[in-house]
Amino acid sequence: MAEVIVKVINKSGNELPAYATPQSAGMDLRAHLETAVTMQPMERTLVPTGLFMELPVGYEAQVRPRSGLALKQGLTLLNTPGTIDADYRGEIKVLLINLSNEPQTIQPGDRIAQMIIAPYIQAVMEPVEILSDTERGSGGFGHTGKS
Repeated sequence: MAEVIVKVINKSGNELPAYATPQSAGMDLRAHLETAVTMQPMERTLVPTGLFMELPVGYEAQVRPRSGLALKQGLTLLNTPGTIDADYRGEIKVLLINLSNEPQTIQPGDRIAQMIIAPYIQAVMEPVEILSDTERGSGGFGHTGKS
């Protein structure tokens, strides 16, 4: 398994993101809040983490929902996965939405999302007039049926 160094400034009182188990792909991000925030049903809010990062060139950070938070509280992320580019130096913030029918409260230090560090490839777009044929062709959403 490859390792990369990610430089981090932590302006929160929370511990740095870390892997919970040896084979974990994601690290938990925690809320950097002065006081608890209560979200009403269908309300969205941008939650700061207090973290600032310098990713190596060729890497991104993906911010994804935590499955337990979604299941137990109905809280998930909008624009997921959120991408943090290697040249971004601002604070990492998490865009949460409350999809439950009840108010949900986020406490300072709560685990609110998970972050994956991954390499990426930049594509070169080549304009052409014709694309090759395939069996699928232009079949899109639901074209293969229900089963």
